[in-house]
Amino acid sequence: METRITDELRATHDGQVAEEILRKCVHCGFCTATCPTYQLLGDELDGPRGRIYLIKQVLEGKPVTEKTRTHLDRCLTCRSCETTCPSGVKYSHLLDVGRAVVEEKLPRRLGDAVTRALLRTVLPNPALFGPLVAAARVAKPLLPSSLADKLPPAPGAGRPWPPAAAHARRMLVLAGCVQPSLAPNINGATARILDRLGIALFEEAKAGCCGALRFHLNDQAAGKDDMRRNIDAWWPHIEAGIEAIVVTASGCGVQVKDYGHVLADDAAYAQKAARISALCRDPSEILVAEKDRLLPLVQHAPGAQVKLAFHSPCTLQHGLKIRGVIEELLQAAGYALTPVADSHLCCGSAGTYSVLQPELADRLRSNKLAALNAGGPALVATANIGCLTHLQAGGGLPVRHWVEVIDEALS
Repeated sequence: METRITDELRATHDGQVAEEILRKCVHCGFCTATCPTYQLLGDELDGPRGRIYLIKQVLEGKPVTEKTRTHLDRCLTCRSCETTCPSGVKYSHLLDVGRAVVEEKLPRRLGDAVTRALLRTVLPNPALFGPLVAAARVAKPLLPSSLADKLPPAPGAGRPWPPAAAHARRMLVLAGCVQPSLAPNINGATARILDRLGIALFEEAKAGCCGALRFHLNDQAAGKDDMRRNIDAWWPHIEAGIEAIVVTASGCGVQVKDYGHVLADDAAYAQKAARISALCRDPSEILVAEKDRLLPLVQHAPGAQVKLAFHSPCTLQHGLKIRGVIEELLQAAGYALTPVADSHLCCGSAGTYSVLQPELADRLRSNKLAALNAGGPALVATANIGCLTHLQAGGGLPVRHWVEVIDEALS
C-alpha cells in the first residue's frame, strides 16, 4: 500500500513501524471474512481493511474525527485478521500506533475519559481491585445485573502450592492483576502440575500487571512503565537461571511476548525486553514439551466420558499461535471434546472491551455460547481469565481454566 506518513511521524520508531506494516498490506480483503465486528456490522470501516485506511489517513496528517475513533474503538484486537492475512501484516501493532495518534490529536469526551481513567487505575492494581471485588461480592444482590454477572463466585481455600525449593528446575509465573482476585487457584493448579513433572514454579511479588490494560487503553507510557517494572523484578531470577516465565492468562502472555517489540526503541531495556519475550511461555507449551511424562499420569483419569467444550481465546490461537495443544491434553485426561462452530471468532471479552463496548460484546458472547453449548458439554474450559469471566457471566455451564481441569485429573 502506497503511503505518505508525515515527516514528523516518520522520524519516530512508531512511525517507521507503521510505515513498514502499511507497505505490506495489499488490501486484498481476506481479513474481513474473519473479522468479528465486520461480521456483526457489515461496515467496511468496522473491518481490518477499512480500519487500516483510517489509520493511514491519520498517519498522513488528515484530520482526526470522532468517526475515526469510533471505528478504531470497536476493534477487539483479536488478531484473527493476522491469522488470515497472506501478507503477514501485523495489524495489531499498526492499531497501537494509530490509536495513540488519535488519542493525542482528539481528546475524549469527559464521560468516556473518566471511565477509561478508572479502568486504568483500578484494574491493574490488585491492592485496589481485590478489596473492591470482595465488597462487590457482599453487595452483589444490590448491584446492576450487568455488573453482578461479571463477578465469579468467591473462591474456596484451594489446595496448597507445592514448595518452590523442591526441584532444581525453576520457572517464574506472572501473578497478574485481576486473576488473583477472580480466580486465584489457576496459578496454584499450574504449580501443582509442574511439581509432578519435577519443576518448581514461583511468583515474584515485585512484579504486577503485564502492561496490557494501560497500554491498550491508550496510556501507552504507563503501560511501558508496567513492563519495565516487571523486567526489573524478574531480571535477578533470569540471571540466576530460571528456565521460563510462565503466563497462565493468554491475554497477558501475548503482551509479555510483545515486550521486545514494544520496548525496542528503549536503549536501557530493549535487550532485556527481548530476553523476557523469548522466555515467556504459555503453560500448554511447557506441558506439551513434557507430554511423554505427563500423559501417562492423566490417562484413564476420572474425567473419562465427560463432555467438555474448549473455547480457544483469540490471544491463544491468533496472538500466541497455539492451536490444538490444549485440546490434546484435555482429551488425554479423558474428556470428550465437543465440536465448536466458528471457533476462530472472539467471545467479546477482549480485555476491557466488554465494559466499553457492552452491546457488541454481548452479541459476540451470545453467538459464542450458542456454539459452545451446541454439543451438549457438561462444562467449558478456556485459557484466559477475561474469557472465563465474560462467558461465565452469560449464565449456563460452568467455565474453568483448562489447567484446573488437568490439575483435578491428576489429583
